[in-house]
Amino acid sequence: MNRRFFWILLLFSFLAFISSVSAASPTSFCRCTCRGNSTIVALDSPVSQSPAHPGLLTVRAAKKTCNDCNRQFCLSYSFCKGEKEDNVFTTCFQRDSAKDQAVVFIFIFATVGLLIYATVRPWIDQWAERVRERRSYIPVSGQPAH
Repeated sequence: MNRRFFWILLLFSFLAFISSVSAASPTSFCRCTCRGNSTIVALDSPVSQSPAHPGLLTVRAAKKTCNDCNRQFCLSYSFCKGEKEDNVFTTCFQRDSAKDQAVVFIFIFATVGLLIYATVRPWIDQWAERVRERRSYIPVSGQPAH
């Protein structure tokens, strides 16, 4: 019964892990090229101070997308100030998502687990054989062996 409980618990843990990973979204970046120099800017919402409460930090609700990665976006930064709009080039891209990272970690974990199992398997097989021999041979006391 303990083995069955273990597998059920493992299944639920795996499903919880998968659902949390699939909910995560990859981070988008905007590459701004001005005067031949490229600068990469994350499109996540910045943390800013609330004007009404100077000590309170607030986060904007709207997350920028690749649609926001345009020439005007790049010109709003100091590294592109004074540049003509025609000389600014933009590229939007995404880094690996949490889902991609999870697949890589699961693959690495499974590979390392299999290598460890292959290494210790001879000792496990010897131990299991000794346990089986002990269970199958129980001497009866008081009778001479023939």
